[in-house]
Amino acid sequence: MGRIALRGIRAHLGRFVMSVLAVALGVAFMAGTLSLRTMLSSTFDGIVEAGTAADAYVRGTQTTAGSNPMDVGASGLNPVDMAMAEQIEALDAVAAAIPETTAPVVLVGKDGTAVQSTQAPSFAIGFDADRDPTTTIVAGRAPQGADEVALEEATLKSSGLAIGDKTTLVVNGQVTPVEVVGEASLGGPMAGATIVLLDPAEAAELFAPDGRVQTIAVYAADGVGERELVDAITPVLSADSAAVTGESLRAETRDDIQEMLGFLTTFLVVFAAIALFVGAFIIANTFSMWVRQRMRELALLRAVGASPRQVFGSIVLQAAAVGLIGSAVGVVLGLGLVELARVGLQAVGMDLAGDIPLTVPTIVVCLVVGVGVSVVAAAIPARRAALVPAVEAMRDEVTTDDRSSTWRVAVGLALTTAGAGLIVTSGVSAESDWAVGALGAGTAAVLIGAIMLSPWLARVVIRWLGAPFAALAKPMGALARGNAVRNPKRTAATAGALMIGMALVAAVSVLAASVNASVSTAVETEARSDLVLQGPMTGTIPVGALDAVAGLPAVGRIDPDWWSTLLVTTDGAAPADDDARIVMGAQPGMLGGTLRPELVSGEFSALDGGQALVAQSAAEDEGWEVGNTLTLTSADGSRDIVIAGVVDTQTLGTSVIVGRDVLDELVPTERQIVDAAFVVAAPGVGVDELRAQVAHAVSPYVVVSVMDAEEFVDGLAGQINQVLAVLYALLGLSILIAVLGIVNTLAMSVLERTREIGLLRAVGLGRAQLAGTVTIESLLTAVFGTVLGLVIGVGIAAVFPRVLADQGLNELVIPWGSLGAMLALAGVVGVVAAAWPARRAARLRVLDAIAYA
Repeated sequence: MGRIALRGIRAHLGRFVMSVLAVALGVAFMAGTLSLRTMLSSTFDGIVEAGTAADAYVRGTQTTAGSNPMDVGASGLNPVDMAMAEQIEALDAVAAAIPETTAPVVLVGKDGTAVQSTQAPSFAIGFDADRDPTTTIVAGRAPQGADEVALEEATLKSSGLAIGDKTTLVVNGQVTPVEVVGEASLGGPMAGATIVLLDPAEAAELFAPDGRVQTIAVYAADGVGERELVDAITPVLSADSAAVTGESLRAETRDDIQEMLGFLTTFLVVFAAIALFVGAFIIANTFSMWVRQRMRELALLRAVGASPRQVFGSIVLQAAAVGLIGSAVGVVLGLGLVELARVGLQAVGMDLAGDIPLTVPTIVVCLVVGVGVSVVAAAIPARRAALVPAVEAMRDEVTTDDRSSTWRVAVGLALTTAGAGLIVTSGVSAESDWAVGALGAGTAAVLIGAIMLSPWLARVVIRWLGAPFAALAKPMGALARGNAVRNPKRTAATAGALMIGMALVAAVSVLAASVNASVSTAVETEARSDLVLQGPMTGTIPVGALDAVAGLPAVGRIDPDWWSTLLVTTDGAAPADDDARIVMGAQPGMLGGTLRPELVSGEFSALDGGQALVAQSAAEDEGWEVGNTLTLTSADGSRDIVIAGVVDTQTLGTSVIVGRDVLDELVPTERQIVDAAFVVAAPGVGVDELRAQVAHAVSPYVVVSVMDAEEFVDGLAGQINQVLAVLYALLGLSILIAVLGIVNTLAMSVLERTREIGLLRAVGLGRAQLAGTVTIESLLTAVFGTVLGLVIGVGIAAVFPRVLADQGLNELVIPWGSLGAMLALAGVVGVVAAAWPARRAARLRVLDAIAYA
C-alpha cells in the first residue's frame, strides 16, 4: 500500500506539487498568524518588563474614572499623594521611591511635523537620572530644567533629530521650545511609542499640579524581596492607597495585553480558516480528478487482488503526504509572511522585538490542521476509488456519474432556505441579542448550501453564460461550454473556492460603501459648522490651539467636544470597572447649534439647568428613562444628575451628555479630551478667509487638522477604509488560492482529456483554437463562481443596516461599480489561470494524445 502510494506520487508529480502548494498557502497564513501573535506578545511583554520594572508599586484602592484615557498607565483607580514617596524612601527596606509623572505630549520632528506612528501613544515622563535604575542615558545627558528633553532611542531615530538640536514640544496645550540633550534606553523596543524624558521637577509641575499621581514606583534595598518590601511600606500608606508587588502588576498588565491580542488572534485565525477551507476545495477536487483519471489503473489493482481497504489506504496516504509536506512548506512560508509583516510595521514606526518565533505548539497545530484537512478532503474520492469494480479494468474508457444527486440538491436547497431565513430573521429582529449570531449562522448555512447546489446551478448558469461564446467563437465556445457542463461537479468545485472569496469580498464592499454613506449622512445631518478641527489619533487638541482659534476675529463660535471617562451608575450602586462610560461636556448652545442630533425626547436647554441627555443606544442597553437619576463618579468626586432627554446621534460617540460646567466640576480641564472642535464663521466672513486665519493660528501645534465638512467626512471614511483594507488583504489570500485551484483543475482536466484533445486535433482543431477552448472554459468557470459569490455576498450584506443600526450603520449602498470591477477581475483571473494549461494542451502531440490510455 505504501509502495503504491509513493509510485502514484512519482507518476503524477505535477499534480502532487500543485496540491502541496494549495495546502502550503493555507497553512502559511495560519503559521504566520500564530507566529505574529507570539512576536507581538513577546514585544509587549518586553514593554511591560521595561515599563514596570520596580519591585513594588503604590496605587489607589478605589475604582474611579476621570483620568485622561490617553495617559499611559491610567488604571481606573484613584490617584495617590506623591508626597508619600518621601516617607516610603525613608524606610530601611527601600532604595528609592519615585512618583511616576506622565502625560500625552506632541514632539515636533526635524521635518517640522509631529512625531507619531500609527496609533502608538506619544507621551512624556519625568526622569530622575540619579534615582531611576530602569532608564539609561546612552548618549548626552539627562534633561535639566523646563527647556531640555531627552528622547528614547527609537523616538530619536524616527524624529530625525540629534543631540543638540532645538525643537518644539506641545505640553498641556502650550507650545514650548526645547533642546534635545540626551538619548535614553528604556530596556527594550517600545512598539513605536514616542517617548520624551523631562526633568522630574518640571514633569511634576506640569502633570501633577495637584500633587497626585497614578503610581509610585518603589525599588527595594539590597537583599529585600518584593513581598517583604510590600509589607514594609504598607504601614506608612494613606487609607486610599495600597502597595502591590511589581510582579503582580506586571502580571495584570500582561493579562490585559493577552486579552487584546487574543481578539486579534481570533480575528486572524478566522481568515486563516477561510484560507484553509478554500484550500480544501482544491485538495478535494485534485483527488477527485485523480481518481477519475486512474480509475482503470485502480480497477486493475482490484483485479490483481488489492482489497478496497488497500486502495483506500494508498490514496489516503498520498493525501497525508500532501498535507505533511504542504504543512512543512507552509510553516516556512508563514515565517516569511511574519518577516514581511515586521518590515511593514517597522516602516510605520512599530518595532517588534526578537527573532521570528517558531514554537513547538505552532508547528504541531499547523501540521495537524494541514494533514487533517488533506486527509478529510481526500476521503470521499478515496472511498469511490476503493469501491470501483474490478471489471472496469477491461473497458477502454471508464465513466463516472457526474450528475447532481437528488439528495445533494435537496439538502442544498434546505440549507440555503434555512440560512436565508436566519438572515432575514436577524434583520427583522435586529434588536435581539441573538441577531448577530443568527446572521453568522445564516451566512454559513447559505454558503454551504450554495456549495452543495453549485453542480446543479453550474449546468443552468454556464449554459446561459456560455451562449454568447458558443454563438460568436465557433467551435471553441461550444466545446468549452460543453466541457464545463459535462462535468458540473468538477466545475462547481473549482468555482466554489472563488465563490467563497468573492462572497466575502462583496459583503465587505457593501459594508464599506454603506458605512461611508452612513457617516456622510450623519455628519451632514448633525454637524452645522463651517470648519472642523481634528486632533491626532492618540491625543487631544491642545487647549492653546482652541484658545488661539477662539480669539480670531473671523471666528463667530467654536464648540469643542470636551469629554472624559466617568463611572456612571444608577440606584446608588457602587461603581465598578465596567461602569466606565464616555461623558461629554457641551457648551451652552452647542447642541441645537453647531451639533444637531435628533432629539427623541426632552430639550437641549436642559443641559443649561444641570441635567443630562443620554444617547438612545445607551438608554436602551441600560434601561435608562427620562427622570432617572445617574451618579457620575470621577477621581475628584461624584455628582447625581437627572436624565432630562434622549438623543439619537451617530456623530457623538458618547453615552451621556452634560453641561460643560458639570464636567469641569468632576474632571479638571487638563484631564479632559478634545478630539474635534466645530467652528462657525463670524457674520460677513467667508469660509476661505476663516480657514486661512484658523490654519495660521493652529500651525504651531502641528497635530491639529483644519477641514471643511466634506474633508471631515473623507477623513472619517479614510479611517474606516484603512480598517477594511486589512479585510480585503486577508480575503485576497483566499482568492489567490482559488486562482491556484482553477489552474490546478484546468491542468488536470487537460491531462484527463488527453485522448479527446488528440482526436480533436486529428479532425482539424488548431493549436490556437484548442488553447482558446481551454481559456473560455476557465473564463466561464471563474465568472460562474464570481457571479454566484457576488449574489450571495450582496444578499447577506443587505441586512447589515438593520442588524448594525445601533453602531451607526443606517444606510444600504450597493457599490455597483466595485462589483462590476470584481466581475471584470474574474474574467482576467480566468484568462490568466488558463495560460499554462492552455499552452500545455496546445503542445500535446496528436499521435501520442490519441494513443494515451
